Amino acid sequence: MGPDVEKADTVHLSRPARRSVLLLTGALLLTACGSGSGPSSKPAGSGDRPVTFDNCGREVTVETPPKRAVSLNQGTTEILLSLGLADRMVGTATWTDPVLKGLEKADAEVTRLADNQPSFEKVLATEPDFVASSFTSTLSKGGVAPREKFEELGVPTYLSPADCEGKDNSGDGDGSRTVPLAMETVYREVRELARIFGVEERGEKLVAGLKSRVTKASSGIRAGNTTVLYWFANQESPYMAGCCGAPGIITNALGAKNVFDDSTQEWPQINWETVADRDPDVLVIGDLTRTSQTAESAAKKITFLESNPATKNMKAVKKKRYVLLSGQAMNPTIRTVEGVEKVAAALRGYGLAG
Repeated sequence: MGPDVEKADTVHLSRPARRSVLLLTGALLLTACGSGSGPSSKPAGSGDRPVTFDNCGREVTVETPPKRAVSLNQGTTEILLSLGLADRMVGTATWTDPVLKGLEKADAEVTRLADNQPSFEKVLATEPDFVASSFTSTLSKGGVAPREKFEELGVPTYLSPADCEGKDNSGDGDGSRTVPLAMETVYREVRELARIFGVEERGEKLVAGLKSRVTKASSGIRAGNTTVLYWFANQESPYMAGCCGAPGIITNALGAKNVFDDSTQEWPQINWETVADRDPDVLVIGDLTRTSQTAESAAKKITFLESNPATKNMKAVKKKRYVLLSGQAMNPTIRTVEGVEKVAAALRGYGLAG
């Protein structure tokens, strides 16, 4: 995802904020009882209450469908909006791109707490009964707040499994993958959120539509001889995709090869001389609207590529083989499907589809 340099402020709860959140504890229960990846303690099924399941090593229980949810990252926000849950949301935060097309009206109904990370107190002021996040860093020290802070107040938290399962987030940066990410993990996130809110049928419909789009986009493409590079952000020390995150899903779906598939880091920082040496056939470029890094927009990235001595003679630059993607399409989200579609269309257009 590239690092977010703007962190949440350290805060102390005011008495009114503390009182408002403590009112939730009578209605909500979340138990954090250690790690484990075993099956849910209560079988899945429409109408099952409470909903209990393992989430990134935590056993989470949600007693009733949330009515005042806060989503702290754009990825989880777009899932909830796609499930038709805008009327049960009281806040969103941390945006890299305009909202997914078709969700503009629903998004406008929900308060944006911050374009980047909001403070813990600002989230609590909404009196949330459920908090969702796409990234471990958001629900940890240095982010909005560790999950324990919400749990102490009886507010259940949910972390996207795509950012914790088969991934080591213990070091600096955006973590590294021990197991390649698959879209099935994103689909499971959709289903789990749908179950939490009691809208399982909507979840299944959304997953079916996403699967159909991937199948259609990748049909007939055999790009085994095509090399691709993914640049998310930053001009001085660029973040390029390693083997196994969301860009890996895109690359594998199309049978292509990521020039940095020898790195298990999610977004390793790589110097331009090394990039030029790998000389990919196609450059997939993040087109972000945030302003926390240098060269966020695709326009700025392309201007740099075409003027920098180390990159201007790369074959993808000379032939202008660019694919512009939203930041969300390069993260493990439902918009990774958008990434498959756009890269597939570009490979066909450039005559590199096999």
